[in-house]
Amino acid sequence: MQRFLVIQTAFLGDVILATPVISELKRLHPSAEIDVLVRKGNEAVLKNHPAIHEVFSFNKKEGKYAEMRRLVRLFRARKYDEVINLQRFGSSGIMTFLSGAKKKIGFNKNPFSFCYDIKIKHEIGTGKHEVERNLECIAHHGANQLVRPQVFPSPEDRAKVAEYTQGPFYTLAPASVWFTKQLPEHKWVELANNLKQKGTVYLVGGPADFELCQRILQAAQLPPENNLAGKLNLLESCALFEKATRCFVNDSGPLHMATAVNAPVTAFFCATVPRFGFGPLSADSEIRETKEVLTCRPCGLHGGKVCPEGHFRCGNINVNV
Repeated sequence: MQRFLVIQTAFLGDVILATPVISELKRLHPSAEIDVLVRKGNEAVLKNHPAIHEVFSFNKKEGKYAEMRRLVRLFRARKYDEVINLQRFGSSGIMTFLSGAKKKIGFNKNPFSFCYDIKIKHEIGTGKHEVERNLECIAHHGANQLVRPQVFPSPEDRAKVAEYTQGPFYTLAPASVWFTKQLPEHKWVELANNLKQKGTVYLVGGPADFELCQRILQAAQLPPENNLAGKLNLLESCALFEKATRCFVNDSGPLHMATAVNAPVTAFFCATVPRFGFGPLSADSEIRETKEVLTCRPCGLHGGKVCPEGHFRCGNINVNV
């Protein structure tokens, strides 16, 4: 029996974009055991995944190097046939290097890629999707070039959101880790005002997003119970997206959550651009961005905490529906 370890210790969206590697490995090697290493806090989105044997979490807050030593001991005991490292930072490269796996695969941008048996060129800005880049890491197994990400809400997750899914409804996920990835707040208010004529509008996000969602909700004069930020876990949120008439998202984690349940999605790209390869892959998906040509856009792979030019004109996007 073959044993694989897939490493993706970056953000939530990156973990979701790694799921095609997991599903393709299982399709090609049905009897294989596939383990996954993610950053602490992201393991919940992989719960119920039928192709995963075990999920490990990397908790850097407990002491980064002690955690790395613990995980390396665990990996060496597992005697993996392949470690597939989709993360490009050094800590994941060290763990791959020391894993004891028979074969090590990953991107050439990792500083420890010298230890890889197969190195994949990671190119951003060509229009190639991140899923395609990830799947190149298992092309030697005969993997398909593009596969939609998937997560698996449970019946309990769907039951938790059933009360919100009656009649036409829309979900708005206005927050992002990076401020310049966020459609400006007044645009979300405008969008909510447009949508509430068509159906129920819910604001969604994590506990830290509650205040932002509350300001939008109040400005758009939506019922107080329509602020769901912090009330749903990751897979419950995915279950809500799954039934939505349409999901409206930034270039951020909720975009990939919606894609992973094939929900209809409109994605707003402000400081970042679709050619980086992080757009939606749902069957019904739309990207909206400014029509203005801005020499400052994109201002980086992730945008930034503030607009470096001070005008944030990339957020001037049409939200008419």
